[in-house]
Amino acid sequence: MYTRLRNNFYFCQKSCLMKVLGMGNALVDVIVPLASDTLLAELGLPKGSMQLLDVDRLEQIQQATAMIKVELASGGSAANTVHGLAALGLETGFVGSLGRDEFGEFFTNDLREKGIKPIINYSEAPTGRATAFVSPDSERTFGTFLGAAMELSADHLTADLFTGYDFLYIEGYLVQNHQLIEKAVQEAKKAGLKVALDLASYNVVEENREFLERLLKEYVDLVFANEDESRAISGMEPEGALRLLSEWCEDAVVKIGKEGSLILSEGELIAIDSIAAKAVDTSGAGDLYAAGYLFGKSKGLPKYQCGQIGSLISGKVIEFMGPKLPLSAWPDVLAKIKQIELHVQ
Repeated sequence: MYTRLRNNFYFCQKSCLMKVLGMGNALVDVIVPLASDTLLAELGLPKGSMQLLDVDRLEQIQQATAMIKVELASGGSAANTVHGLAALGLETGFVGSLGRDEFGEFFTNDLREKGIKPIINYSEAPTGRATAFVSPDSERTFGTFLGAAMELSADHLTADLFTGYDFLYIEGYLVQNHQLIEKAVQEAKKAGLKVALDLASYNVVEENREFLERLLKEYVDLVFANEDESRAISGMEPEGALRLLSEWCEDAVVKIGKEGSLILSEGELIAIDSIAAKAVDTSGAGDLYAAGYLFGKSKGLPKYQCGQIGSLISGKVIEFMGPKLPLSAWPDVLAKIKQIELHVQ
């Protein structure tokens, strides 16, 4: 079932798996560990939120974090999910916009090294950066300078771009660009793709609620939301929000943090437990949950098993700094996925 390939990494054989095209903000993550949440308050960043930055605010943050040891990682929500899917053996592509600079080169090289097809618009603007502040309780807060990521537009999306894929996966952080999102889902549907959307951030949902509701009802087959995002779109607590989202979409998942996640299957509410994990950084947890869930769907597994795989990978990634699992962690994860696949209720 599993084949040993480049970089001593284990991949699931690809012959039977679907192909996923991700689209999102192409960002380089700057990961900032915090000793306390004081700096968040000083910078005016609500804990757990994603705030967009202009050049002046980016400079303010760079000055405030100059004495903190940071780490760099290619990031952006959809890119994190696509990296996870590639590690699981799915054929993937990523659509985004980068600057012609060292950060853009860093991002593109990381895609190619992981076997992900880069579908990149290059801009004269600098490559976007997401400063991820990691609180002592592992919660993360993002200050995001979009830069070149904002240059991705509906004009860059041609019909042939979607050919050969089975799923389009979109991060909710793109939702402010209504024209781009609408063009993407329309072209995806014309090409016969399913559409998956992660709602991304409660404040993004609040600012685009009417558009998102229409998008979910008309185009989205699979939606991922955390507790705050589901409340923002529905005005309900998780179970009620899940039932509403399941009326709009074929498949819906509401993630409830340490309590796990909720899924509806044939009208039955299924609670998926989180795994025991020592949280270091929650960056990428939701993104990797989506990767695990989509991998399960690619294998034709029942929803509860898709959720278990998502829970497993999201629980593992929070044990490491940054939004991706290190190569050394994947063999154990793949072995545990095999156990989930074999255990049918």
